[in-house]
Amino acid sequence: MNTITTGVTISPVNMDDRKNLGIKAGDTVKVHQKIQDKGKTRIQIFEGIVLARKHGAEPGATFTVRKVASGVGVEKIFPLYSPNIDMIEIVRRSKVRRSKLYFIREKVARQIKRQMRRMSMMTLSTESEAEAAANAAKLAQAEAQMAEDEAKAAQEAAVVAEEKAAQAEEAQADHVEKTAETTPEAELSAEKTEEMEADKKT
Repeated sequence: MNTITTGVTISPVNMDDRKNLGIKAGDTVKVHQKIQDKGKTRIQIFEGIVLARKHGAEPGATFTVRKVASGVGVEKIFPLYSPNIDMIEIVRRSKVRRSKLYFIREKVARQIKRQMRRMSMMTLSTESEAEAAANAAKLAQAEAQMAEDEAKAAQEAAVVAEEKAAQAEEAQADHVEKTAETTPEAELSAEKTEEMEADKKT
């Protein structure tokens, strides 16, 4: 089914200029895009390589632009006759032998994988102020706990020493009492032996 679009305004932009621009795959373009931000309109430039051009010059024509931002590939599909595009500027034109350059994605992925092979895992980092404060608090708490444990151990040792001293005093007192009980008998036996010796002599 063919539709007649002659004399019909499809877009308020100058369609002939964009049609004659001749964007094709391999071109490096700057797309000046209108962005509505808090009631104000600003221009944002998206510069990258054209991967594909679709639907020729008809009203639904689009082109795909790819760029790498901070190591991440970003792609946008722009309608050729969009009124949100202020201007399209071709910066460079490369000679390519394909109409669709989607293989660039895989090529970039292969390069990234090749670079990743040379990488090694690291776990080095600086200590944040919060972590330093937390570690200092833990260290102070551990030192206080150690001091408390040492004080408890010294107190227990003092109690044990007191108990041993008390037991030694009790043992000494018992020994003194036993010796005091046995001394009169020893004196009597000594007197008896003296008397027996005296009788023998007489």
